Amino acid sequence: MVFYRLFIFLYPALAWLLGFFNPKARLWTKGRQGLMHRLAADLQNNQDPIIWVHTASLGEFEQGLPIMESIRKKYPAYKILLTFFSPSGYEIRKNYPGADFIYYLPMDSPKNAFRFFTVVRPSLVLFVKYEYWYYYLREAHNRKIPVLLISGVFRKGQLFFKWYGGFYRKILGFFTTIFVQSKTSADLLRTIPLPASPLISGDTRFDRVCSIAQRFEPIVSIENFCSGKASIIAGSTWTEDDETIAHYANTHPECRFVIAPHDIDSERLQECLSLYKNSLFFSEYEECLLAGKEIPSNIHVLIINNMGMLSRLYHYANICYIGGGFGYDGVHNVLEAAVYGKPVVFGPEYEKYQEAIDLIENGGAFSIKDSLDLERTLDKLFTNIDLERNASTAAAAYVKNMSGATQKIIDYIDAKRLLTN
Repeated sequence: MVFYRLFIFLYPALAWLLGFFNPKARLWTKGRQGLMHRLAADLQNNQDPIIWVHTASLGEFEQGLPIMESIRKKYPAYKILLTFFSPSGYEIRKNYPGADFIYYLPMDSPKNAFRFFTVVRPSLVLFVKYEYWYYYLREAHNRKIPVLLISGVFRKGQLFFKWYGGFYRKILGFFTTIFVQSKTSADLLRTIPLPASPLISGDTRFDRVCSIAQRFEPIVSIENFCSGKASIIAGSTWTEDDETIAHYANTHPECRFVIAPHDIDSERLQECLSLYKNSLFFSEYEECLLAGKEIPSNIHVLIINNMGMLSRLYHYANICYIGGGFGYDGVHNVLEAAVYGKPVVFGPEYEKYQEAIDLIENGGAFSIKDSLDLERTLDKLFTNIDLERNASTAAAAYVKNMSGATQKIIDYIDAKRLLTN
């Protein structure tokens, strides 16, 4: 408890200091200035019941989105209040039309939690995947407001399962129900005392990527760029990923490469331009097309310098590369590519993500350890038609078979009458 109080006290101060050098830290601090006053002003005349959905960042937002869409459709009388902890989520999704109110989450504290619940008065609270804020969850528990954890993932090394993790186990006890992605997570939770047994729902991200694929909107310029060529789409790449891919890209001008860096600040974009020879920014490529200018014949690499396209880009690939697999946090979202029935390739760090493990086991994905390994893997997929076809089929089937988590959670809400029409 002491360490937690120290953390929530020091974190805002550290973010403020870092804000002098780091744009994200500056946004984190600025976005919370006067937040409670804005919240109270926005809600002062609201007479409708509210559902509070909290997500850490953009990835968790994508997991929560199928639930929000389903609730809005089935329970239109309720308004949705959406909060983010990270600027990476808030700044990109602050205008999301599916929520009525969107804010940063005020830093956890007894005072903020009391004021937040007094102003918002939510009928139901949904936390997505993780973020265990003690005072907010305690306030909901004390007010007897149901709180659900959606798409939870638990691992043996987490504090909940340590002998000294009593405080963190207490936080879990504030949840009315915990929906987990897998039996492994459920079995771990059953080793500690909780008011309610965890429920296995699966991961709502499968529903999200299926929905995106079903509503697919073409990107004409990418379609033109990739048409008739073997194409590799690399998404959410970091420096290590680009260094790994660049050798193959620079020595295979007959292929088309579309690179979507995880960060698109000017420094990273320039780094990509220097790594990939014969490359062009996507915005420049589109400007040439609109102006009727001829694209230089040697250009075979596009660097995506905007946000929001990645989930559609994978549609145009023969093979998809997912970044993050050379970093500590591990590979990014492999499902966005797999849903289109594409072979998926990523780096060696993927053990935290069950979907990546599953895709490798069923032949839909391949892990590589360096640039030479990547070259061997890509050459195999491009020359062995059966291998590529089987990988594509396995990837698509896996995503389809794992969908359905959203409906399980909605069925629970219905059965327990947590919301009413």
